[in-house]
Amino acid sequence: MASSADISLALVAGEVSGDMLASRLLAGLRPHLPQARFHGIGGPRMMEQGFVSEVPMDTLTIRGLFEVIPRYRELKGIQNRLRDRLLAERPAAFIGADYPGFNLGLEEQLRAAGIPTVHFISPQIWAWRGGRIKKIKRAVSHMLVIFPFEEKIYQDAGVPVTYIGHPLAEQIPLQPDQAAARRALGIPLDARVVTLMPGSRMAELKYLSEPFVGAARLLAQRDPSLRFVAPMAGERQRSYFNDLVAKAGLSDVPVQLVDGQSHTAIAAADAVLAASGTATLEVALFKKPMVIAYKVMRASWEIMRHMGYMPWIGLPNILAREFVVPEYLQHAATPANLAEALWRQLEDAAGRDRLKQRFTDMHHSLLRDSAAASADAVLRVIGSKT
Repeated sequence: MASSADISLALVAGEVSGDMLASRLLAGLRPHLPQARFHGIGGPRMMEQGFVSEVPMDTLTIRGLFEVIPRYRELKGIQNRLRDRLLAERPAAFIGADYPGFNLGLEEQLRAAGIPTVHFISPQIWAWRGGRIKKIKRAVSHMLVIFPFEEKIYQDAGVPVTYIGHPLAEQIPLQPDQAAARRALGIPLDARVVTLMPGSRMAELKYLSEPFVGAARLLAQRDPSLRFVAPMAGERQRSYFNDLVAKAGLSDVPVQLVDGQSHTAIAAADAVLAASGTATLEVALFKKPMVIAYKVMRASWEIMRHMGYMPWIGLPNILAREFVVPEYLQHAATPANLAEALWRQLEDAAGRDRLKQRFTDMHHSLLRDSAAASADAVLRVIGSKT
């Protein structure tokens, strides 16, 4: 076997969630490949593991179907330049961390040239665009999946697959400490707290900031003692959020903005209003009641609403196979609807207890040593483990 100093692994993550997932994989790989070069496109968590990002990850972050069109040439140029570098370099493997629109196309070209490819995590072919399994079979040497039901899908399709559990299930304690979270945020222990999570992407903030803060205003009218917390992914997101709230005439709503600390903000909450995405799974793992909202550009919505296979879009509901928490999509995601749904959760102690048990069971089903399992699969792919 070659020395780890001779091994190069290329990775691409295009979003915050992919950065988190890939960082766990890198943490598992580094003890086995202490001198290997990890490079490509990634975020701060990956860089903490010694990863070298050759393009800022934010450059790739886009949401929605039509939003990509103005930037298609730019993104295609990045993809082509990266492909050419990797074809010249011949890394031991390429690993795409989620972001399938970019990564699967790149993986298909690299695999055709003889470079092993690993995709981490599965696109949601069980929710929509199931036809992508054909492209995945061409593009992916090995698929890493984070939900138990996904393993059989790939086994049936003849794609090598490993279920590694969900990294978030390891990071989030089975019994979160609400009191400690409130102390960290300076919130009274006896307060009732609603956490607003309108998203980390600029497009999410564009469409969800106003209805989320509008819902907070309506809730505050019902109970002026309610506390509202909103974690911001960075200064750029905070500034944009504040601008949107001001333009909507909602600057008077007392929302406490915190930099990062999304897990602390969730742990402190009695209920959470969350944009659809990985954040909803985080909320479930913290065993918190939640309301899920989703809004995109109208043209994107008109296409996407006809393409889904499931009645749910929120990960907790998909994993539970039923509506355990409410979802409000597009035009239904109004301040009034969101506020009313949150109020019902705040007032329903028995419902909160039932959700806590469902989410505890879900947590156990997702709990594995994901760093070790994903690293083991990659090491097998590159022939560094027999």
